[in-house]
Amino acid sequence: MSNAFKRFRFSEQMLNAIESINFSHPTLVQERVIPKVLKKENVVAQSETGSGKSHAFLLPIIHEINTEDTHTQAVILAPTRELAKQLHQMTLEVLRSFPEIRAAAFIGGTDIERDVQKASKSPHIVIGTPTRIKDLRDKGGLNLHSVERLVIDEADLMIDLGFLEQIDSISSTVSDSSQFLVFSATIPEALRIFLRKYIGETEIIIIDQPRNKASIHYSLVPVKGDDKSAKVLALTQNITPYIGLIFANSKERADELFEYLNSNGVNVGLFHGGLKPRERTKEIKKIRELEYVWVVASDLASRGLDIDGASHVINYDIPKDIEFFTHRVGRVGRGAYTGTAVTLYTPDEEYLVNALEAKGYQFIHEDIKKGELVEIKSRTERAKRKRKDSHLENQLSHRVKKPKKVKPGYRKKMKHELNTLKQQERMKHSKSRKKKR
Repeated sequence: MSNAFKRFRFSEQMLNAIESINFSHPTLVQERVIPKVLKKENVVAQSETGSGKSHAFLLPIIHEINTEDTHTQAVILAPTRELAKQLHQMTLEVLRSFPEIRAAAFIGGTDIERDVQKASKSPHIVIGTPTRIKDLRDKGGLNLHSVERLVIDEADLMIDLGFLEQIDSISSTVSDSSQFLVFSATIPEALRIFLRKYIGETEIIIIDQPRNKASIHYSLVPVKGDDKSAKVLALTQNITPYIGLIFANSKERADELFEYLNSNGVNVGLFHGGLKPRERTKEIKKIRELEYVWVVASDLASRGLDIDGASHVINYDIPKDIEFFTHRVGRVGRGAYTGTAVTLYTPDEEYLVNALEAKGYQFIHEDIKKGELVEIKSRTERAKRKRKDSHLENQLSHRVKKPKKVKPGYRKKMKHELNTLKQQERMKHSKSRKKKR
């Protein structure tokens, strides 16, 4: 099954490891990144969630570990505790075939002194959050001077969360000959400055994923006024997901929606950055053990949490940043799975829908009718109909004369007369089209 990975000249031990995690063919990002990592070249890759980038660096790093050297050879930085734990778990899965290689995870919210003891044993691979890795270095528990590879995962999120100073400090500690592997969904200016400082001019590998993945059904559902919560409730009552994620634009919006759904009997969890570390760990365990049918989340979950097998995403709010929309919908339709991404929009959010369509997203216009999502006329067709109706009204309004003596209810009578004329015009137009056919 792992024959497709033989082109990278991996050892038989690594090919067996790849087979054990059920990989058959490398993804596009793996095709382009693995050879560069093995050649010890610096790598900057722009790749979205779900592209297989984690194994693009994990597999070659593990392959290159020298078990005779007892120092820490690779450090992998992740922006959130959840993502660090996931990367550690992925590493351990591959290391079942490499019992001689040691890996350890270091994240905040745990006993620092215990971590100092663990780090002093120099695991071959260290995975952790920037603040904890820097603290371990400062306390003398972790020696970074001999690190051969430094991975910065989800680099743009690192900057958003304010970790650039810690990453800069860690990067200045490793050897000048260390290999830098940087992965990011976008390349903001602050990241470009960092890259110029530590890597210099290098090619950015851009992995363009199709915006409209064939494995995802993109549904666009209209909402009148402030009825979004009620519409979400209706969706949760009529859709049965394997597990579904509902994204809000802020922690406050997520809290409000969670309370509303919970009070209406929906089996729902909550996950966002405002939860305490212990609460987040507890919620993740429940999510992974499928204790919830739905989870209301902030964008932290779209980047920092990998929920295997999520089948539905509901965008309660449309994010102002389109990249966050991409990360959200990227939670479904991964690998061999299919998924559904439902986006709610109010009239004042039309401009955001326009921006998404301009970026290549193609939506099916739908609404809930008789307990299921059914296709309705597109918003552009409805807008055309309104414009056409308005034009017809202007043409016919002069034929409805205001009475000389104004009596109560005259406006209603005039409107009825105008609607009758519009109906007659439409019938005439319809008959004319039939004759032409």
